[in-house]
Amino acid sequence: MAEEICFFTKDALIIKPPKKSPALLRMIVIVFAMVCGVYICSTCLKQTNTETTRKLLNIEVIERPCHEYDTDRSQIPYLHYPKPKTFSRAECSCNPVRLFAVLSAQRSGSGWFETLLNSHINITSNGEIFSVKERRENASSILRTLDMVYNLDLFTSASKNHCSAAVGFKWMLNQGLIQYHKEIVEYFNNKGVSVIFLFRRNLLRRMVSVLANSYDRYARLLNGTHKSHVHSIEEASTLAKYKPEIDTTLLITDLKRMEASTKQALEYFNSTRNIFLYYEDLIRDHTKLGDVVEFLRLPQMNLTSRQVKIHSGPLQEHIKNWDDVNKTLKGTAYENFLDY
Repeated sequence: MAEEICFFTKDALIIKPPKKSPALLRMIVIVFAMVCGVYICSTCLKQTNTETTRKLLNIEVIERPCHEYDTDRSQIPYLHYPKPKTFSRAECSCNPVRLFAVLSAQRSGSGWFETLLNSHINITSNGEIFSVKERRENASSILRTLDMVYNLDLFTSASKNHCSAAVGFKWMLNQGLIQYHKEIVEYFNNKGVSVIFLFRRNLLRRMVSVLANSYDRYARLLNGTHKSHVHSIEEASTLAKYKPEIDTTLLITDLKRMEASTKQALEYFNSTRNIFLYYEDLIRDHTKLGDVVEFLRLPQMNLTSRQVKIHSGPLQEHIKNWDDVNKTLKGTAYENFLDY
C-alpha cells in the first residue's frame, strides 16, 4: 500500500490520497470493450439472419409462381387465385379461377341454365344468393357478399371442390342489382367479373310463368309443397293445370315495363365483359351452351339438366282468358308473342 504523505502548515493538515492502481483501470476498460463487442456482434447477427430469411422467402416466391408465363396476357385481369379463410385450396392454390355472374329476371330460365352450368366439372354457380335481403341491404353489404362468394368462402349446395375453375351465381334484376349498379359495375370491372345476360324473348310466356309460380306459392299443388322447378313430366303436368287469368288492361304496360328493365340492365352493365343470351335460343340450339363455356375459357363438355319445362306447348293452352289476350295484342308490337 502506498505511503500516505502529510504536509503540515500553519493552519491545516493536508493529507494526499493514495494513487489508484493502473491495473484496475485497465480491467474496467477491457470489460467495457467486451460488453460493447458482444452487443455489436449480436446486432449484426440479427440483421444477417433477417436478410437471409428475406432472401430465402424471395427465392421461394420466384421458384413457385402462380401465374403461368404462357398465359394470354389479355386474360390476366380475369384470372384469380383465391385464398379462402374457411379452408385451404391445397394443391389447387395456383389453379386460376374465373369469376362470373348470371344477370337475369325471375322465370327467365335462369334456374335451368344454372343446372347446366353446374353440370360442368369446373364450374360452381351458387344460386340466387341475393334472395337473402340482408345481403343486399346496401352497397356495402352487397360488396361484402361478393367478396365472400369470389373468395370461395360462401358454401351452398352447388359448391364443388377447391379446384373449381369458374365461380359465380345468378342475380335477379330486382335484388339490388339496378339500385346499386354503379358500385356493382365498378366492382365487376376492378375484379374482372364476367357477366352473362340471360333473358326471354317472349315476355308473355314469362308473364304466364310468373303468375303460375306466384299462385303455387300458396296453392302448393304438388302434395302440399311449392316447387319453382320440377324434374318429372308428371310434376310439370300438375303445375301446368293452373291457367292464370291476365289483366288485359295492364298487359301492354306490363310488357313495356319488362322490356325497359332489360334495356336498363344492358345499358348499366355494358362496360363489363359480357355475353347476351336468350332462353329460347338455348332451348332451340344447344351449341349456344358451347359459346358460354368458351366465354368462360373452360374445356368444352356436354352440359345436362334434369329440369323439365312446365309450360310447354302453345300459349293458348296456358292462359285462361286467351281470347282477351289475343285481342289485346293483335296489331301491336307484341303480336308475335302470341305465336311464339
